[in-house]
Amino acid sequence: MRVKVRWLKSGRSRAQGLLRCASAAFFLLGLLAIGFCAAAYFHAEIYQAYAGWRFEKSLSLPPPPKEPSRTAARSDQQRILRFAAREGSVIGRIDIPRIGVSVMVVEGVQARNLKVAAGHIPGTALPGEEGNVGIAGHRDTFFRKLREVRASDVITLTTLYGSYQYSVESTRVVEPGDVQVLRPSSAAILTLVTCYPFYYVGSAPGRFIVRARQISGPAG
Repeated sequence: MRVKVRWLKSGRSRAQGLLRCASAAFFLLGLLAIGFCAAAYFHAEIYQAYAGWRFEKSLSLPPPPKEPSRTAARSDQQRILRFAAREGSVIGRIDIPRIGVSVMVVEGVQARNLKVAAGHIPGTALPGEEGNVGIAGHRDTFFRKLREVRASDVITLTTLYGSYQYSVESTRVVEPGDVQVLRPSSAAILTLVTCYPFYYVGSAPGRFIVRARQISGPAG
């Protein structure tokens, strides 16, 4: 009987030891996950601060020499295209003052781009062109506050070559494969894209779309 009791106690001790080891392992994994998230967050914040500083510094530089009026519009467009040609290069900044959104925008929507900024969707118009300017961002970082956007909110898209203002016309939720929201337009419009629902855990099943129409620009 004593042998059986010792065996039971020994088995119980081993089980408790395994539970302690498992608890420690899960605790360590939790710390690593928190550390990874914190590192990603601070990396994005540092990038935003540095890119914003460089952008503001560039805005303070004197404008390029005036060109003949008949080629001014074409030249301005060419400068914008050259400026945005490189993957990952900064093309401007989006501000939505009412909901507290202010984020730098880079060219491209690769994962490495969207970790640190909002991304201009390749194939859509560039700021300053007529057409549909598409910009994407993560719902859990830079575009989280888009859930609060409403009609008539003003969105300012600032580039080195001018500032463009848009008025929000509508919001809607679409399927991830619905590319019609990015189709070309004869009018100057802005389309913001992020995942939906905003607090969904894992790969979100929908896309939240903000559609805005240009009301002024360029200025400055």
